[in-house]
Amino acid sequence: MRHWIEAHRRFLLLPAALLLACSAARSAEIRTIAGTGKPGYSGDGGPGVSGEVNNPYGLTIGPDGALYFCEVDNNVVRRLDLKTNRLSTVAGNGRKGYSGDGGPALAASLNQPYEVRFDRAGNMLFAEMQNHVIRRVDAKTHTISTLAGTGAPGFSGDGGPASQAQLRQPHSIAIDSAGLLYIADIGNHRIRRVNLQTGVIETFAGTGERKPTPDGASLDGVPLNGPRAMAFDRNGDMFLVLREGNAVYRIDMRRRVIHHLAGTGAQGYSGDGGPARDALLSGPKAISIAPGGAIFIADTESHTIRRIDLQKGTIETVVGTGQRGDGPDGPPRSCRLARPHGVFVDPSGVIYIADSENHRIRVLK
Repeated sequence: MRHWIEAHRRFLLLPAALLLACSAARSAEIRTIAGTGKPGYSGDGGPGVSGEVNNPYGLTIGPDGALYFCEVDNNVVRRLDLKTNRLSTVAGNGRKGYSGDGGPALAASLNQPYEVRFDRAGNMLFAEMQNHVIRRVDAKTHTISTLAGTGAPGFSGDGGPASQAQLRQPHSIAIDSAGLLYIADIGNHRIRRVNLQTGVIETFAGTGERKPTPDGASLDGVPLNGPRAMAFDRNGDMFLVLREGNAVYRIDMRRRVIHHLAGTGAQGYSGDGGPARDALLSGPKAISIAPGGAIFIADTESHTIRRIDLQKGTIETVVGTGQRGDGPDGPPRSCRLARPHGVFVDPSGVIYIADSENHRIRVLK
């Protein structure tokens, strides 16, 4: 009895913040909002929870508050109305190809859309990895066009029109506070930048070499080994994941200096609870920044979503067991994932996950 009383007394003396954190951890729950677990393609207007999707990748919240995501194996971009849970297609006819510029986005042929974002005018932009282009859907007319890339893989065009430049397997895109578009030109081991006002493209970072990225170096002349995904914080700095480099970096945009945040460069799955820089990552392929500043990454090959606490410099797993599987929904650390390629944290802190090879969109609240 005495031991019980002492333990109870200590519990009551715990800081309020810690008690709240414990309560939040217990109440956190993950659930499926789109997809059945089987690959397929459901028609427009049906509920997302009973509709089939096929290998979802990048996702984001659009200007209208709906969730938009790329379906790689259906070659379409989809919209999920978060109020009605209705699923619809916003770009792509479902047939693999490269056609349709100048016409309706729904009539265009796409080839593996990977990432979707919106510019300040509400136009939808997405990267088509196998067409080696960035496409644009006009917010008013819903007409599709090619913004960057020629459709042929290569590296060319810096200093000229982005539509005449060559990209090689662009994976992800991001837009900064000034409205500039950044492209993870992963096949060229570079980040390209497009001025959306002038249409001119340039290389922002990367040399084309597959070499380690030194910590604290000037961005000029520094190699990037597989720049996969990017996100910007409130200060305007870029956070970057390297797929082959198995690491996360922060780029000080004003000083053009790159800082190592997480991952040793070796592939693996370890380090939870310890310094993020000493952790092993396994082919990270997506990144998002929470309202409080924490960094969330889709650590694809370890089948997890991991969180980096920038204040403490630590890393932890927030979803997944480290083993491939399919759920179950419920406690996030017990929910197995299958090669997640997308993570997005909305302004309220809700986390959306593209559980790619389970063919599901999951949400963590």
